[in-house]
Amino acid sequence: MSQGTIPTDYYLVGDDGRFDRIDGEVIEEVYYSIHVNVRPLATVMITPVDREAFAVGFLANEEIINSPDDLLLMHPWPNGGGVDIWVNKTDFTPARQLILTSGCGGGVTFNMLSERQKPINSGLRAEPKQMLALLLQLYEQAELYKRSRGVHTSGLGRDGELYLVAEDVGRHNTLDKLAGKALLSGIDTRDSILVTTGRISSEMLNKARRMGVPIVGSRTSPTSLSVQLARAWNITVVGYIRKHGLRVYTHPWRLGLGEPAKATN
Repeated sequence: MSQGTIPTDYYLVGDDGRFDRIDGEVIEEVYYSIHVNVRPLATVMITPVDREAFAVGFLANEEIINSPDDLLLMHPWPNGGGVDIWVNKTDFTPARQLILTSGCGGGVTFNMLSERQKPINSGLRAEPKQMLALLLQLYEQAELYKRSRGVHTSGLGRDGELYLVAEDVGRHNTLDKLAGKALLSGIDTRDSILVTTGRISSEMLNKARRMGVPIVGSRTSPTSLSVQLARAWNITVVGYIRKHGLRVYTHPWRLGLGEPAKATN
């Protein structure tokens, strides 16, 4: 069974022109299909670890299921290339079958998302140093990254400690894996802090909102649409977390920078 990487030798070349042959690894990327109630829903490029958690989290973040009670049966394919899931929704009809790459985008607009979803109601606060501490924990727990690089890692934390971590070649997939792990374990993800190695896109932010996460931090940047959505959804977005500082793009009061704006009628 795959462990998420494939043995691959490569040549390591130095700036002096000298080289060594290295017995190394590269991150694995495979097609993974999700069928719901005997109907194909999506085929996604993933790293084949935590596959069932990914499938459940994908359904949760796509709002097809809301709790473990909505899952009737899961049957992983013997070859590991997919899963059949039966859900407690007899009228389920997929709008279209999706084939998604590991770096796919949501293809949605601000109005499509912001008007459909309510802001997160959370008073969670954190200190800037907590964001760095969680990101450093994430690096420490990134086992596939240590072996092969070329992989994204995301984690959910509370009270200064990460309680769930997921790795995948696709940054969006890591959030689906987190959602699936939490749902299958009965863990409430609300009022948690999400830290990730990947760029915070609108799709990433939408998945965080679905999990009820009010603070999202990354070692890199958000996109313009994710910043707009974060303002509308009452989510604090933190980017470029480093030892020497970080950038707070939205709702800075959660990190002790001012007070929340008063609601207006």
